[in-house]
Amino acid sequence: MQPVSVGTASIGAGSLVLIAGPCVIESRDHARFMAESILAVTSRIGIPLIFKASFDKANRSSIDSYRGPGIDKGLEILSEIKRELGVPVVTDIHEPSQAKAAAEAVDLIQIPAFLCRQTDILVSAGKTGLPVNIKKGQFMAPWDMDHAIKKVESTGNGKILLTERGTFFGYNNLVCDLRNLGLMRSLGKPVILDVTHSLQLPGGKGASSGGMREFIPSLARAGVAFGVDALFMEVHDDPDHALSDGPNSLHLSELEPLLRQLSEIQRVVR
Repeated sequence: MQPVSVGTASIGAGSLVLIAGPCVIESRDHARFMAESILAVTSRIGIPLIFKASFDKANRSSIDSYRGPGIDKGLEILSEIKRELGVPVVTDIHEPSQAKAAAEAVDLIQIPAFLCRQTDILVSAGKTGLPVNIKKGQFMAPWDMDHAIKKVESTGNGKILLTERGTFFGYNNLVCDLRNLGLMRSLGKPVILDVTHSLQLPGGKGASSGGMREFIPSLARAGVAFGVDALFMEVHDDPDHALSDGPNSLHLSELEPLLRQLSEIQRVVR
């Protein structure tokens, strides 16, 4: 398996990498505060960070839900964080036309789970030359992600990451099958475990999704023990008032003690 470099971080090289941040950019000041706060924690522990936040959440449950600042302002904010804090950044795209602009601002392009079969968006992301993180659809078998890989590779871009984020388990529920981490790694790409979206309850609150954030530490520990290459976490300083995915976001105050545990597990496993 070939490691994938994302800015200063290398995923699949044997060290645990953290991808973390709020679900959506709520404001310039909040995104900057979260990036600074998370980076301070990861720097103390020695875990490479890739900061994550979305400029648009195009798949919210309700038409009335907050979506984000939009692509122009959002990419400007992410670019500032990347430049001024020296931290790699990632955001997701929802349309092929967004790939080029995103590639000028971030270090990693993310394909949302619902779009992991969409050929045009995968090819557009691949053509940027940036690493591409493809989230496995909640409806997808892990081995079928090989088709998504080949769509990106058709552009000559082999810098591909795969993310496990749970599988539909009836209505309004997900289950995380940790076997998928090994099954997707057998496809030859580094694998990430999204421990917060795996605990989402899609549409569980009617007009928005619920979540079971109390299980984030347990699932994260299990993923690191399994030998995952990176963890993805939505982190917020006030999850109860987050503008998106608060019910499945980790409280900022819980991040450092959890990462210290995970670092020790990683040391033993590796």
